[in-house]
Amino acid sequence: MRILVKIGGAQLEQPGPRQQLCAAIRGAKQQGHEVIVVHGGGNQIRTVGKALGQKHRYHEGLRITDRETADTVLMVLGGLVNRNLVQSLSQSDVAAVGITGADGCTFSAKPLLRPGVDLGYVGSVDRVDGKLVESLLKGGFVPVIATVAPGNHQDNEPDSDQPFFNINADHAAGPLCDAFDCDALLFLTDVDGVLDAQGRLMPLLTDHDCARLISTGIASGGMQPKIESAQRAAHENPHAIVKIAPARGDDCVLAALRDGSGSRFFALAKPDTNQGALQHG
Repeated sequence: MRILVKIGGAQLEQPGPRQQLCAAIRGAKQQGHEVIVVHGGGNQIRTVGKALGQKHRYHEGLRITDRETADTVLMVLGGLVNRNLVQSLSQSDVAAVGITGADGCTFSAKPLLRPGVDLGYVGSVDRVDGKLVESLLKGGFVPVIATVAPGNHQDNEPDSDQPFFNINADHAAGPLCDAFDCDALLFLTDVDGVLDAQGRLMPLLTDHDCARLISTGIASGGMQPKIESAQRAAHENPHAIVKIAPARGDDCVLAALRDGSGSRFFALAKPDTNQGALQHG
């Protein structure tokens, strides 16, 4: 099975949770699975941005990203967070290679549009070329992907010195899962899954459930884009297991594939999305 694991920055900040994640990835590989990791790093971006005197603004859980912030995002996600995770995997006897969208032209970005607000250099996945990721998987490596990417070169002059786009890692996970033909997409997080108004786990979610959670405000902040992304991913990858599941424990990857763990998404109607069509390389 080919598994794409999306992990948030909260699970990567401290050595303990990071080591548990690495052990879980090692366990999945030992069972014969191929693993691709897509990561965020919101807390780390806030910490570095604060040290640089940058202000942080958000819209519907998305970081509004001006040019200065875009450079910080690239530095933190493509550097600090990515390198530390690759090192931790290597220390857990997992051969890993860290990449961004620019490496091997793996994916480019296009601006993400929201009515009435300028998100700046916030993007969504545009064109995808899977050759580098396929080569890494074939060689036994775990690709560790930071979701920052240049704009489509066809839309920009070469060497135009435009900053990389900041792509929400939750938003990027579904299109990359589709492009890399994954059998499972696991959004691993610091909660048990999607919770209802009474704080109870919702093991199965349909489009109607997702719309109600968002419209009533039960799902807000960072959980909103996560639910939207998982719902969209279920439509883009109808053959795949799509779940939001807990990142706890050194068996969390395999545990998330089992019944009774986390919240699984099912596509019953086509969702509204501006992600656009992907071109697979």
